[in-house]
Amino acid sequence: MRMEDYVLGFIPDCIRRVQEDSGETDVNVIGYCFGGVLSLLYASIHHDGPVRNLVCFTTPIDFREMKLFQNFSDRRYFDVDRLVDGVGNVPPEMILSSFEMLRPASRAVGQIQLWENIWNDEYVKSFRMFDRWAQDTLPLAGEYFRTITKDLMWDNKLYNGTMSVGGHPADLSKITIPLLHAVAEHDHIVPYEAAKHLVARIGSTDKTEVILKGGHVSLVAGANAIKRLWPKLDSWLSERST
Repeated sequence: MRMEDYVLGFIPDCIRRVQEDSGETDVNVIGYCFGGVLSLLYASIHHDGPVRNLVCFTTPIDFREMKLFQNFSDRRYFDVDRLVDGVGNVPPEMILSSFEMLRPASRAVGQIQLWENIWNDEYVKSFRMFDRWAQDTLPLAGEYFRTITKDLMWDNKLYNGTMSVGGHPADLSKITIPLLHAVAEHDHIVPYEAAKHLVARIGSTDKTEVILKGGHVSLVAGANAIKRLWPKLDSWLSERST
């Protein structure tokens, strides 16, 4: 699949199905991490569409600030065309390894903590759930990966205002619906510097950024998320969707 297949085909189809199943015309869209980027692209192109509220979690916009990923994809050394043309879909092992290299010792630390809590059934259950979620990585569509690398990592088009999808300009200032952007205080995958310009780029007058304690995953999952993020989201949406 290509970027335009997601933004111009898959997301609109999902929204239509939600409308049909629910009987509601207006739809709220929530995007996490790069799902937030795809949601922004959709909303900027379909700015007169059915989305009533847009919520993004830990969503990057200035890809220059994705420092380690910038090093991994440096155009001087990384031949994305050779990779995609050679293997087609990007192997999940490569994707998983790139995330693990952000914190090389994290897997070893996790195993040590598991052994220290091996008799704690709740800890083991939680560890297995999170570990399965983290390890269950699927191949990434090659053309989609090529576009991410060239348009976002190399040319930073979303931040620069020159991004287009399938010939449609993706101008974030065209998004005028209410926006909530939640970012994690200790996010090592999407640093705050990469995410902080999002709210300023949106054309809406009703836009909010919240910085919550936690990391990239704990922001949305686990006990901290139940106490912090989800009550905030519930409160924000209840004021705009009822």
